[in-house]
Amino acid sequence: MKDNTRVNHPPPVELPPGNHALVAPIYQSVKFEFDSLEETERYLRGERPGFFYSRASNPTTRQLELLLAQLQGREDCLVTASGAAAVSQALLALTKQGDHVICFVETYNPSRYFIRRLLARFGVTHTLLSIEDLPGVERALARQHARLVFFESPTNPVTRVADIAQLARLAHAAGALLVMDNTFAGFHQHGGFDVDVFVHSLTKYASGAGDVMGGAVIGRAELIRGMRTDFGVLGGTLDPHAAFLILRGMKTYFVRYRTQAATALRVAQFLEGHAAVERVHYPGLPSHPQHALAMRQMQEAGTIVSFDLKGGEAAGRRFADALQLFALTASLGSTESLILTPQLMGNRDLNPEERAVSAITPGTIRLSIGLEDPQDLLADISQGLEAAAGSGGG
Repeated sequence: MKDNTRVNHPPPVELPPGNHALVAPIYQSVKFEFDSLEETERYLRGERPGFFYSRASNPTTRQLELLLAQLQGREDCLVTASGAAAVSQALLALTKQGDHVICFVETYNPSRYFIRRLLARFGVTHTLLSIEDLPGVERALARQHARLVFFESPTNPVTRVADIAQLARLAHAAGALLVMDNTFAGFHQHGGFDVDVFVHSLTKYASGAGDVMGGAVIGRAELIRGMRTDFGVLGGTLDPHAAFLILRGMKTYFVRYRTQAATALRVAQFLEGHAAVERVHYPGLPSHPQHALAMRQMQEAGTIVSFDLKGGEAAGRRFADALQLFALTASLGSTESLILTPQLMGNRDLNPEERAVSAITPGTIRLSIGLEDPQDLLADISQGLEAAAGSGGG
C-alpha cells in the first residue's frame, strides 16, 4: 500500500471484548459501511440495525436521543441543529395543507412566526388565543377540527403556567395532538402528562454552557418513526460533535437546574419586596396567579424570573445598563446569568390587543439565573434597581 493510499485508510483500532470507554467516543463520520452489499441492502430495508449516513442517524446523536427520551418518559427522540429547527421540523412533519393549529400569544416568537407566517404559506391555518383561555380553546376545537394544539409552559417571558391536563383533555377529545415546548421546564418535568410530542431547545439547559446549539423532539415511537424520514430530508441534523458536547453537558443537568431554580426563587422573593418593582412573574411565588397549578405540575418552578419595573422603559434601560453580572443577550439556561429587556423580546408581530394579552410592558425584564453565588446576584440586582429608580423611577 502506497503512503498516499495509507493516509486515507489508516489501521483500524477497536476495543477488545470486555474493554469499554467510560465516555462514549464522538463518531465524527458522515458515512458508515457494512461488510457487504447484501448487508447494506438489509439495513436499507429495515431488516437489521446499523448506521449508514449521519444525516439520518449517527451513534453519538442516537445516544443523546435515547437519553433524552428516557428522561422525558417517552419512547423515542429526534435531535436537530437548533431548538427552532425542532419546532419547525416537528410542525412541518405533523401538518399538511388544510390542517388547523391552535396556538397561543404567550409563545416563543420564532415558534409563533413559524405557525403564523410559514405554515400559512402551505395552507395551514391557525387560531391564536391566550394560554389562560381554556373556554376559548374548547370553542375553537368545537368550531373547527384541529390537527394539533401547540403550547409552552411556563411561557416565555412572563412565566404563565398552562393547565396541561385540561389542554390534553380538550385536544384529545377533539382528535388533536398536543405538542408542548417544554424548554423552560426541562426534561425531568411534565413527562407524566398526556402530551403527544415534546420539543426542547438543547441550546439551553441540556448544553448548559451556552456554547453549542441543538433541539429535540420527543414522543411515542410511532409518532417519531413517522417523522424520521421527513427530518432527514429537511436536513436540520445535529452534528455529532455538538451531540457529544450536549451529552457532556447533560451530566450536570440536574445539579445545574436545581441550583439555578433555588437561586431564582431567592431572586424572585427579593424583587417582590423591592419598592422599584411593580410585579414579579415567577411560578414559585405564592403571589403568582397560577402558583398552585405550578406546584401541582412541577418539581421546580424554573430558572426564569420576569418582573415589571415601576419606571417603565427608562427605568428598564437604566437597570440593564447598570448590571455587572448579567449579560445582556439572548437565550437562557446557561451557567452565566442573563437579562433581556422588552426591546429584545420580539413581540413586534403582535397587534395592540395581542400585546396586552402577552403582558409584556415597557418595563418588563426577563432574568435567566445562572450559577453565580446568590448573594452576588442579589447585590448586583440591588444596585441595578437603585440605578433604575434614580431619575424618573418609582
